[in-house]
Amino acid sequence: MTNLKRGLIVSCQAEDGSPFNSPQFISAFARAAELGGAVGVRVRDYENVRAVKNATTLPVIGLTKGFYKSGKVLITPVIEDVSKLADSGADIVAVDATGRTRPNGMSGLEFLGLAKSRLNIPVMADISRLDEALAAAEAGADFVGTTLSGYTEDSGPTDGLPDLELIKAISSRTRTPLIAEGRIWTPEQAKSAIEFGAYAVCVGTAITRPVDIVQRFALPVMASILSAKQP
Repeated sequence: MTNLKRGLIVSCQAEDGSPFNSPQFISAFARAAELGGAVGVRVRDYENVRAVKNATTLPVIGLTKGFYKSGKVLITPVIEDVSKLADSGADIVAVDATGRTRPNGMSGLEFLGLAKSRLNIPVMADISRLDEALAAAEAGADFVGTTLSGYTEDSGPTDGLPDLELIKAISSRTRTPLIAEGRIWTPEQAKSAIEFGAYAVCVGTAITRPVDIVQRFALPVMASILSAKQP
């Protein structure tokens, strides 16, 4: 597998309703990421993983998505998904290893252990807090990701900025490679994450979510127009 160390991983995903939500476009995003210098990609769903593996030589972090009863996103909900992702060509499988109880009654750590027992490829533990990261590392996670910081009921921050303090705290407490992910919008923020101890950086919305990118420009522009029209 390509060395991910100090490199950029691009999350090539599109949500339901996006015009880019098809294997054709997801694989095109991945190919563009490869041409731009990314060292890996993060991809949702089996058909997208297969398409990306056919389009690029980059290692793929594969996952599926479901939901908790609260409506919060659940990364790779069932163990059958883990095997299917691997069979589709994923080089790493990401799972939710937070402290929340899954709809099937399993804890994140229990599911992580089960996934490890089923696979002969690395498993990435998506976490939201320091204690979850340390527990996942102790349980044998091959990578830990800050993917869910700010997206669970008891984690933060929620100010729209990357959680650099969490990155620093995790990297100083464990040797398990840490992938910094979540609210990274600029190259400067990505660089800071590496300087704070991240093994690699994963960026998604800022690169592969055109609707969100357009909104970041359009909303301030529209606000300025409306302000100018005030008497």
